[in-house]
Amino acid sequence: MTRRQFEALVEKALRRLPRGFKDKLANIAVVVEDWADDDTLEEMGIEPPDTLYGLYRGVDLTRRDSGYGNVLPDTVTIYQGPIEEDCADEEEMAELVRETVVHEIGHYFGLDDETMHRIEDGED
Repeated sequence: MTRRQFEALVEKALRRLPRGFKDKLANIAVVVEDWADDDTLEEMGIEPPDTLYGLYRGVDLTRRDSGYGNVLPDTVTIYQGPIEEDCADEEEMAELVRETVVHEIGHYFGLDDETMHRIEDGED
């Protein structure tokens, strides 16, 4: 899949976010990269064969106060390489991109991995 086609999947996933969430997104950039570099994987405690589909970097909304401002945008990075490698077809890729975008945007709103997994599993 070309980068442009993959970016279109990411854009579609962002468009499909509920309006209430989209309206609250501010000062955030969503980018696509091929793979997470070794330093990022090490920082996140990820060792092969595990991989990273996406990463949020920034100050989530729950940690912002009145002094927050004049800062570079938070960043959500979606990694094309591992998503392509782990999916059998474009439909599966689109679903994994959507799940990854939603997950990383969840971090922007202050949700941790454990909470998001409970929500995904219908426990909350």
